[in-house]
Amino acid sequence: MEVIRAKSDLALALKNRRFLRMEVGFVPTMGALHEGHASLIRRAKKEVSFVVLSIFVNPTQFTDSGDFNSYPSTLASDLELAREEGVDLVFVPQAEDVYDGEAHAKRMDYGRLTSAFEGRKRPGHFDGVIEVVRRLFNIVQPSTSFFGEKDLQQLQVIRHLGKVEFPSMKIVGCGLIRDADGLAMSSRNIRIREGFRDHALKINSCLMEAKNAIAAGFRVEEALALQRLILEDDPHVELEYFAAVDPDTFEEYVGQETKGRPFLIVAAVVSGVRLIDNCLL
Repeated sequence: MEVIRAKSDLALALKNRRFLRMEVGFVPTMGALHEGHASLIRRAKKEVSFVVLSIFVNPTQFTDSGDFNSYPSTLASDLELAREEGVDLVFVPQAEDVYDGEAHAKRMDYGRLTSAFEGRKRPGHFDGVIEVVRRLFNIVQPSTSFFGEKDLQQLQVIRHLGKVEFPSMKIVGCGLIRDADGLAMSSRNIRIREGFRDHALKINSCLMEAKNAIAAGFRVEEALALQRLILEDDPHVELEYFAAVDPDTFEEYVGQETKGRPFLIVAAVVSGVRLIDNCLL
């Protein structure tokens, strides 16, 4: 496995692979790798001949500098996981190289995809996501890129970016991976303080209860309202949103029949750690 830190060196390495007609797949990450990331790598290994994984904590997508500064850094173990999973090349750049100087992100508007839910709670977040993904796509120039469905709204934002600016690239969404107790895997989970995991698990249990209630015939808003009350009644859970949405548009279903492939989405803060989850209805 090759580890490259400069984009000029990466360009040369990938030029040689493309000369050999290797299909380049790309798995962008911010490090602190876990089984969810490993599942993306495995999917990539099945679909392409050469897998590039990036590890870069992007400063422009953090609306809270404290959150950026406390983001876990585990490069040694990240590289070991990448090696064990068969990654061919790991790109570990500096912000100045990715951004050609000072990190910045221009304002982007994809309608509700960038303004609702995560966009409303974290103003500027998707500006940073779009900016860094655009830059990484231009640096790596993959034929296929792989992203997890846990960050469902982010995935849809990136799919829109791909449709508009990278139409020849295939963007693959990979299923959400959970710990054995049901908690959605996230690099942030290691920051949940001892004794608070049971409170975090309520997020998933309420998600599943709402899904089952809707499947049993309850109206969407009735099912969601009950589970919101349960979460809001927990003093250690700060609920931000709990909704049913069309994943393509992030239009919300309220008191009506769902159509297509609706998802339930939820975000809450537990023990100072912001967690998100979702499931297909």
